[in-house]
Amino acid sequence: MSERFRESDRVRTSTVDPDHHTRLPNYARGRVGTVVGGDGVHPLADLRAQGVERPQPVYLVRFTARELFGHGDHTVTLSLWEDYLSDE
Repeated sequence: MSERFRESDRVRTSTVDPDHHTRLPNYARGRVGTVVGGDGVHPLADLRAQGVERPQPVYLVRFTARELFGHGDHTVTLSLWEDYLSDE
């Protein structure tokens, strides 16, 4: 399986607010972060909750606290499925 993003790529998270289970936190939607590594290939949790197995790359994406919360000098790293991400 080919990975779309590489370490140091800037990515933007999806803004979609589905009416079903998702592992993309609301506070991270539409935000810009940096890929800092890979976190394996796993079934997309959103679909798995519906009984569909569709593995895809998961990325470690680092965000500044300022990007996520509007203030703070720390960072937050999230494991995010490829479907949640687009080029910045």
